[in-house]
Formats: sequence, C-alpha cells, structure tokens
Amino acid sequence: MSDWPSLRVDDWTETREALHLFTQVVGKIKLVETPLVNHWWNITLLVGPRGLTSGAVPDGERIFQIDFDFIDSRLEVADVDGRRAAVTLRPMSVADFYAETIEALASLDIAVRIYPVPNEIPGEALAFDRDVRVRDYNPEHARTFWRQLVQAHRVLSEFRARFVGKVSPVHFFWGSFDLAVTRFSGRPAPRHPGGAPNCPDWVMAEAYSHEVSSAGFWPGGGEEGAFYAYAYPEPEGFSEEPVRPAHAFYSQDFRQFLLPYESVRAAEDPDATLLAFLEDTYAAAAKLSQWDPSLAIAPHAPA
Repeated sequence: MSDWPSLRVDDWTETREALHLFTQVVGKIKLVETPLVNHWWNITLLVGPRGLTSGAVPDGERIFQIDFDFIDSRLEVADVDGRRAAVTLRPMSVADFYAETIEALASLDIAVRIYPVPNEIPGEALAFDRDVRVRDYNPEHARTFWRQLVQAHRVLSEFRARFVGKVSPVHFFWGSFDLAVTRFSGRPAPRHPGGAPNCPDWVMAEAYSHEVSSAGFWPGGGEEGAFYAYAYPEPEGFSEEPVRPAHAFYSQDFRQFLLPYESVRAAEDPDATLLAFLEDTYAAAAKLSQWDPSLAIAPHAPA
C-alpha cells in the first residue's frame, strides 16, 4: 500500500457511515468515564500503529483501553489486569456493535451506561440499540482510511510542534469524524452560536470558548477527502488571503479553506505541500486577528 493511499469518498460510503457510528459508541464511553478537559479534549480518539485508540480510560481505581485494530479487523478492550475482550469488525448493525461492545466491557467487570444517540449526524439520529439495519463493512476500506490518517497525523504533528502557545493534541473527533489540531491565541472568543446537527449548542460553546486557528483532515470535501483550515471567530478578509498550493481554495459552504487530499497525495513532496497549506492558513488567521507573532516558531533544522 502507498504511504499516501488513495480512497475515493464515494467508494466507501457504507463502511464510512458504519465506522462513524462505531467510533461514536466508543467515544461516548470515554465521555462518561473521563473528567472534562477544556474543549472536550478528553473524549477524542488517537491515531495508533494499528488503528484508533481511546488511550487510557479510568474506571474507579483501574484503567482500560479500547482499540480499533484495523489490521486484524477487531475492536479490542484491555484492562490493567491483563484481561482482554474483542468484537469482530464485520458487516453488522450498529445495534449489534453497541451490544457486543457493552458485553465486552462487562466481561472485564467494566459497567458503562451512555446516552445511546449519535451526535452531529444530519437528519434523524437513531439510537444505537434501535439501529438494526445490517451495514456493509469493508475491512480494506477501513484500513486504507486509517493509513490516510497516519500520514495526516505525521504532518499535523510536525505543524503542531511549530507553536509554543496553547495547542491541542492531534486527535480524532468522533462526532465530526475528522482528525484535527488546534492553535489558540489565548484570548476568549464570542460565544459560538452552535447549530451542529443533533448536538446541543452548549457543546459547541465549550469547544470554541477561545480564539482558534484549526486544521485537519476529513473524509469529505474532495474526491478522496480534504485537508481543511479555519479560524474562529473568522477575521474579516480571511477568505481572500492567498494560500498555497494552487489547488487550495476557500469554501463558502463550509466557511474554511480546503485542500483536496488527492492534491497532496499526487504532489512531488506531499509533506511540504501540506505544510505550506497549514502554514499559510495559520499565517492568514494570525495576521488578520493580530495574534502574538512569537507564538509561531520556525521549523527545526534537521540533525
């Protein structure tokens, strides 16, 4: 498989929608088991060497971890006592995935109750235990998407390191189903108006309580997904700023800059191409919003 693999968005719709809901089940387990960290950083998933992981989740005096292993196509739960339980990732209903995940946790004496309704899903949000339609799940598509996330994570991590102010981890939000990294000016922001589907407005108000310049990767917005960048609040003139590379553009629909994934994948130097996009979009937001210029630092010279 290529380091920057190709996966057309239209070719894995059913698997993507299933995986989106599966990650919401796991994310909601983190939500109820972990203390709130600013901007909901406690609920995200992280990119790992075999897929996506919850990282360590507290359960009383113990911890456990939930991993989407896209190599062996399984969801694995492991606890601090060395015990493991697993759910096979396969064509299945969301109701079956939900029930089997809760059963896997219970087999390790982990009792969790979540609000079983997905967030940020357009239209009717069907509760997990009522979503009984069997959905296709193509392991190769899920594996390829993860490999896209691996490449995005590498470059976003390099970009993250070039900032000395408050900056988020590079982490995966299961509501919006995207990988993101966010820089902060340190100043409070106007209250966010909300408006995300099936998501209370106060959730978005917490997420955007302070000024941000955010970027990431999302399996939408392009033929093979897209890298994005936006600012909140968006400064006047942001959409008119010049941004590299040539294929980058400002989307009035999404209110953010987009760079098609395929443009990065096909570039002579994908890392440099993506970093140029990240640096230019941040520079535009920082200039127009008058961020402290000392927050951003030059890239480290190679050893």
